[in-house]
Amino acid sequence: MKLALVSLVVRDYDEAIDWYTRVLGFHLVQDEDQGGKRWVIIEADEGSALLLAKAKNEREAAAIGDQHGGRVGYFLHVGDFDATCRHLIACGVAFDEKPRAESYGKIVVFRDLYGNRWDLIETREME
Repeated sequence: MKLALVSLVVRDYDEAIDWYTRVLGFHLVQDEDQGGKRWVIIEADEGSALLLAKAKNEREAAAIGDQHGGRVGYFLHVGDFDATCRHLIACGVAFDEKPRAESYGKIVVFRDLYGNRWDLIETREME
């Protein structure tokens, strides 16, 4: 068994595609019209993908930006933490804290365009 996709509820497909590809470097893998809704998949690397799901009612819209109840819900591992932080800062990304060193590597919590919390991590194994 393999977890294939994780959905991310968004306000608008096009703004989400733009932000996640331009800021986080995801790649648009699929954008298919399914008669009133779109099937949109973005991928960080092979085997790690998000399904962008546009909120279709008030209940779903209320979850945008808080899909994990205020907790970090997404984790990005990078090979060059400092360069990635500089890129995120240049793109205007909001950080919840200053980058810090932990026993397992470097980490910082940031927010995406909707306010969802993400961990940016460079593990010691990747250095």
